Amino acid sequence: MSTAAIPPPGEEQQPDPHTTAGKLADLERRRSQAIHAGSERQHAKGKMTARERIELLLDPGSFTEFDELARHRAADFGMAANRPYGDGVVTGYGTVDDRPVCVFSQDFTIFGGSLGEVYGEKIVKVMEHALKTGCPVIGINDGGGARIQEGVVALGLFAEIFRRNVIASGVIPQISLIMGPCAGGAVYSPAITDFTLMVEGTSHMFITGPDVIKTVTGEEVSFEELGGAHAHGVKSGVAHYQAADEEDCLGFARDLLSYLPSNNLAEPPVLAASGADPAALLEITDEDAELDWLIPDSPNQPYDMHEVITRILDDGEFLEIHSGFAPNILVGFGRIEGSSVGVVANQPTHLAGCLDIDASEKAARFVRTCDAFSVPVLTFVDVPGFLPGTGQEWGGIIRRGAKLIYAYAEATVPKITVITRKAYGGAYDVMGSKHLGGDINLAWPTAQIAVMGAQGAVNILYRRELAAAASPQEQASLRAARVAEYEDTLANPYIAAERGYVDAVIRPAETRPAVIRALRALATKRQTLPPKKHGNIPL
Repeated sequence: MSTAAIPPPGEEQQPDPHTTAGKLADLERRRSQAIHAGSERQHAKGKMTARERIELLLDPGSFTEFDELARHRAADFGMAANRPYGDGVVTGYGTVDDRPVCVFSQDFTIFGGSLGEVYGEKIVKVMEHALKTGCPVIGINDGGGARIQEGVVALGLFAEIFRRNVIASGVIPQISLIMGPCAGGAVYSPAITDFTLMVEGTSHMFITGPDVIKTVTGEEVSFEELGGAHAHGVKSGVAHYQAADEEDCLGFARDLLSYLPSNNLAEPPVLAASGADPAALLEITDEDAELDWLIPDSPNQPYDMHEVITRILDDGEFLEIHSGFAPNILVGFGRIEGSSVGVVANQPTHLAGCLDIDASEKAARFVRTCDAFSVPVLTFVDVPGFLPGTGQEWGGIIRRGAKLIYAYAEATVPKITVITRKAYGGAYDVMGSKHLGGDINLAWPTAQIAVMGAQGAVNILYRRELAAAASPQEQASLRAARVAEYEDTLANPYIAAERGYVDAVIRPAETRPAVIRALRALATKRQTLPPKKHGNIPL
């Protein structure tokens, strides 16, 4: 509905500014200036305007703006003569799928999207509103960092935002969308948030830009190579998603929100039941039966863990997070009986599913995110161990791998673990084992739960016997016999089952019904940890 003032009949000239009609006209003029404060230069770069992004992110017509008429108060360096409304950032609240969210969207066309005092105050206000009302906050970043003309005041407001990011962490979901430059100190706000999404070709994140790097180190690197979506999605792990374009990025943010609760005191959203009989959901389907033949007979032959995950989740839908980074482990969201679950799974097609530094940190962060927002964790295990090598040891695999232990042991949400094949050594413990607080632990008959694989174990246990063999043929025959003996004795799920370390050994085809039963049983789980200020995770 238009709010434009309609002049009385016969008054076509501009109304007297001291009259009610004049004041209404002045308000509309100011609103118009605020809405059109930027320009359409964004389109030439393949980018949307700040307001277009909000319109596409939120439900149509749901956006209510804060501080539309705010303007900076700086006077130095000619700033007094250029005071656009909004000051370069659009803030407010609306809904996504009819659920409240708060949002801010930086406008690169005003002062290059740089943050000044008023700009920062606007973001702080919307973040505090999100905390008070218990709703997610989405930040759309497209700015050049601190506003040089405002000096230390700009730096101070960045720190005010960082502090609120920390206070909000684990209380409300925080999602950062990088849709242009995000440089210098500005990168630390997205880094603290739960998820960072980037756009191929148009978004960049870095502490120091290519020019400074060339001056200091002599390295020549492009913006895209240094801090583009691919660099952070594959190499650094800063980006949780590499979007093809801005629409894809905004759509992914909406999808992500659909799996998360509004805050840490709320339950994750549940999709309406399709009308299926709960008992019928426990019946084994033809698709379930396909899992019986998924695991290769050779323990050295890989298979795609996606084939397991998609057969367990509703409609085979798996919203994978961090897909390009540390692909030897998979993390993401799905639904079972309409309720959100977080999935962590070793991926045998990459590094045989070994845990390394990147995979450990990727999974640990995801488990803690799920725990913060009451999303059950479903773990699929096929891990031959931690990746060996000097690079891993000197890079801190002991300290950084311990983060995954910490995350699973600390988590109080329902934890269900399914061992599909290998679970060797310390990696068995780390991946959601019963000993770290797993609630329901299951294993397939193909599971091999042992200190190490048969080949390595035989080399150690029977080293002298093998060395004493009369010929290579005799040694090979002896080795094969000892390997078979070891696999029959130890490399199976039954010793663990005898001791209660796994609650059941099941047919692969029974996995989906078994997970449904487990989640139903754990729906009322309540667990608390000893009172403390906070733990000391090995950072």
